[in-house]
Amino acid sequence: MTSFEPGEPDAAPPESPRARGVTARIVAVFLESKLSFLFLLASLLAGALALTITPREEEPQIVVPVADVIVQFPGARAQEVEKLVATPLEEKLWEIDGVEYVYSVSRPGEALVTVRFYVGQDREDSLVKVWNKIMSNQDVIPPGVTSWFVKPVEIDDVPILLLTLWPRNNRIGGAELRRIADEILDKMAAVPDAGRSTVFGGDRRRVMVYLDPSALASRGLAPLDVARALGVTNVNLRAGHFERDGHEYTLEAGPAFESPGEVEGVVVGAEEGRPVYLRDVARVQDGPEEPESYTRLGFGPAASRMRTVGPGVAAPPPGERPAVTVAVAKRKGTNAVKVSEEVLRVVAEMRGSIIADDVGITIARNYGETADHKVNELVKHLLLAVATIIVLLAFALGPREAFIVAIAVPMTLAITLLLDYLTGYTINRVTLFALILSLGLLVDDPIVDVENIFRHFRLRREPPLEATLTAVDEVRPPTILATFTVIVSFLPMFYITGMMGPYMAPMAFNVPVAMLFSLVVAFTVTPWASYHLLRHEYGKEEAPFDLRTTRTYRLYRSVLAPLLDSPRRARIFLLGVLVAFVASTLLAVTRVVPLKMLPFDNKNELQIVIDMPRGTALEETDAVARDLEGYLATLPEVTDFQAYVGIASPMDFNGMVRHYYLRRGGNVGDIRVSLLPKEARKQRSHEISLRIRPAIEQIARAHGANVKIVELPPGPPVLSTLVAEVYGPLDDSYNQLMDAARRVRDDFETTRGVVDVDDSSEAEHPMIHFRLDREKAALTGVSAADVAETLRIALGGGLAGTVHLARERLPLEITVRVPRESRSSVEDLLALHVKSRTGVLVPLGEIGAAVMEPAEQSIYHKNLRRVAYVTGEMAGRSPVEAVFDLLKRFRREPLPKGYRTDLAGEGEWKITVDVFRDLGLAFAAALIMIYVLLVAQTGSLTMPLVIMVAIPLTMIGIMPGFWILNALFTRSVGAYPNPIFFTATGMIGMIALAGIVVRNSIILIDFIEHIRRREEGVSVRDAVIEAGATRLRPILLTAGAAMFGSFVITLDPIFSGLAWSFIFGIFASTAFSLIVVPLIYFLIHRRERALTLE
Repeated sequence: MTSFEPGEPDAAPPESPRARGVTARIVAVFLESKLSFLFLLASLLAGALALTITPREEEPQIVVPVADVIVQFPGARAQEVEKLVATPLEEKLWEIDGVEYVYSVSRPGEALVTVRFYVGQDREDSLVKVWNKIMSNQDVIPPGVTSWFVKPVEIDDVPILLLTLWPRNNRIGGAELRRIADEILDKMAAVPDAGRSTVFGGDRRRVMVYLDPSALASRGLAPLDVARALGVTNVNLRAGHFERDGHEYTLEAGPAFESPGEVEGVVVGAEEGRPVYLRDVARVQDGPEEPESYTRLGFGPAASRMRTVGPGVAAPPPGERPAVTVAVAKRKGTNAVKVSEEVLRVVAEMRGSIIADDVGITIARNYGETADHKVNELVKHLLLAVATIIVLLAFALGPREAFIVAIAVPMTLAITLLLDYLTGYTINRVTLFALILSLGLLVDDPIVDVENIFRHFRLRREPPLEATLTAVDEVRPPTILATFTVIVSFLPMFYITGMMGPYMAPMAFNVPVAMLFSLVVAFTVTPWASYHLLRHEYGKEEAPFDLRTTRTYRLYRSVLAPLLDSPRRARIFLLGVLVAFVASTLLAVTRVVPLKMLPFDNKNELQIVIDMPRGTALEETDAVARDLEGYLATLPEVTDFQAYVGIASPMDFNGMVRHYYLRRGGNVGDIRVSLLPKEARKQRSHEISLRIRPAIEQIARAHGANVKIVELPPGPPVLSTLVAEVYGPLDDSYNQLMDAARRVRDDFETTRGVVDVDDSSEAEHPMIHFRLDREKAALTGVSAADVAETLRIALGGGLAGTVHLARERLPLEITVRVPRESRSSVEDLLALHVKSRTGVLVPLGEIGAAVMEPAEQSIYHKNLRRVAYVTGEMAGRSPVEAVFDLLKRFRREPLPKGYRTDLAGEGEWKITVDVFRDLGLAFAAALIMIYVLLVAQTGSLTMPLVIMVAIPLTMIGIMPGFWILNALFTRSVGAYPNPIFFTATGMIGMIALAGIVVRNSIILIDFIEHIRRREEGVSVRDAVIEAGATRLRPILLTAGAAMFGSFVITLDPIFSGLAWSFIFGIFASTAFSLIVVPLIYFLIHRRERALTLE
């Protein structure tokens, strides 16, 4: 072919232009038009708009419709509740289509039934189904059920913002803080997109009527007389209206109590014709209610870094302070960042008016801020990855060539973000990691295009315009095929089931979309930019390009030629590769590389859950919490902590699944620990939890408490990392089932690495049952209802109405109760009086007796069967290894006949099995789809297998790579190892590599075939070496771009596994595929005669 002299770049060739393919004709439309520039400008503007208006959140939202049905059945025992309420209700709910699980727990007097739908079911439709099913079966509700209600549990109920109010001095107590919090809550209703808001802690204002049993008895009155007198006195009713003299008058009868002072003046009886006032027989107190829980705020050494609204603290304040927390959620589909910013702005404006200056406000949680911080951090990582790739290409190709490739990056990412917004995806960590991952892939097409255009310019066989079209026409078919192989490798991830499906959905959407639009850019912008920016290089004087004289060719030939020239040496080499593949696979099977569902995250908070034996007094549990708080106050990473004793703390997603929000009673506690930002800490939150574990366990043992360190999960939460469900024969008692569960608990406690072991049984504790002598009661004219109501008023307090104050945010309730000192023994309670029908006072001790009985166990069901749960967490070891050890032990020491243990029910093991199963199926589906594409393109059944041989070679890099990471970069935290796990994200990286490594093989094989068609008489050996040497640079550049682009992902604790899989897999597969794929191709075709051009 005639070479062209330097001169006018667009000088026409002497011969007629060659026939072009469809792809070249499409490219030709954009080369000399302004369409490419307009497309470039429009895409960047669309991306900027999408980045601004798309909602931001830290994690993808997972829609799992859940509803709690709470049924009150007073007086019924647990087994009666189970048979009459829980089981029939479970059966009805199980009939609803879309239901995955139905759980229940039956306790004396009540049942909680939870229905959970499959992931992805419509929330509103699911709740309507539950409501309709219950309403249509009201006729089967047993007599004695006093109330039931359906309470939906949604991800949007999880508060995104927690504001903890605390006093800077001792003049403000919990009651005052509660009133301020209630005012704040009222103002939150006006914040756009703010959802459900709640106040936790503090003492509500209440009018307490403390009865004096002796004074009552001396005046012939019983506690019920006081309660009834208050009820019938505190009345204000609109009686009606009448007309007179042309006017209509409305008549009200009353009045009700309008001030707390009126309560003590109520006449509750008469003695010798004189009124007996309430103040004569009771002490009326207007103030905070009796504490049944404690909430307070403590400070760590890093308190000066505590996030606050308004002024912070220069040093940790001494001691702990009473605290009240305001929890604010957001509405469905709204931007957490904007909602939290608006709430904080409104709260800041209340300072000096509603909120006094001596009230501190600590931001205990701000998911809007963390989401924005995570998004901004990942955007920086994205820019860093782009800069790294540009620098790499600038050194390898040149600054102009690197700039051309770089143009494709913002265009593709901008269009992808716009489609995220249009299809309802938010900007979250998974979305942005998908974009970072695709970054190394979407530059492949531009790199191949620019490198081939540049090569054709150096050959100078055609003028720039024709050379551009020839270069594009030469590589476009294989790059189209290669791009679609990457796309189809990600598409099966859409079909991952369970909660991991929607969690990983942004990955399955964003990567294929980015690859597809990178192909569009390769058609429209890359050739246009290459032609206009590189054509001036065309006329420079330089020696004609000869591949065989280059160092690349000589190096590649020196490596490959010895294998091509010696079939025996080639077979030995391939056998060595096979052995390396098998050995790499065995690293996971033999536990050398630890496996886990998802690694531990690095959050700025920890949770400590306290469980004391049932029946423990509130003060005992508070003592445990205070000792734990004293230890936490010494940790240098702690800014502050909030203690909740007797009540649950504001829930998070993890607590929503574990039903922590239902925890109540004197035997439970909860401490939320706020840590320094991760940039200011030397250790990750998981390492801190491992470090503090021995001290926490020591405090727990000293008090006989079960204390768990709960880390917020990085992905879908579970009941616990390890969960054993124990089932037994239908005719055995629940106590026998619990005995079997305790055996399983013993196995958990003796398995290495298993910590925080617990079960669903309740510690045996006594219950006092007042047994009424019905005959004596009947003879004295006392009803059982009056006896029960008297004891309820004495112990729990009886609501006797409200005081009507217009300025109060909450109802000011009147509670009648016996003082604590008069209700703390059985003797005191038996001395209380109840009035007979004849008006005679009868001591309770004369008509009944208090009997000590063991309290009943709560009865758990799952999917209509009785079940007992045993739970545990892992410290320093893979859950997979613990599960295998437990399964081995269960086989060696089985439970009694008829009993079985299921480890794949509610724990991480179930999600691990399901996800790795789904990912394995996705991998298989991706391989089949890639094979079908290759068969369709090549028309051969064997050639696709040669191209796909590079896929298993990734294992030679991935598994040894993780082994090296564990050998070199892990260190124990105290007594606990801290390994680097191969996780589900690592598996996703391996699936992604299937399309990537096939891409290189496609381009390589296609070029071998191209050389054999182009050059008559060329041998297979020479064609293989020339094709490999020609494509070596673009293959190494695309591999390097993918590796360097993914390197920033290694900084993230969750997706680092994906990045390491990517890096190690690309490194090994690229190195091997440049040798193995050409070698196998040569061994198959070496006996063929050289092809000739037709």
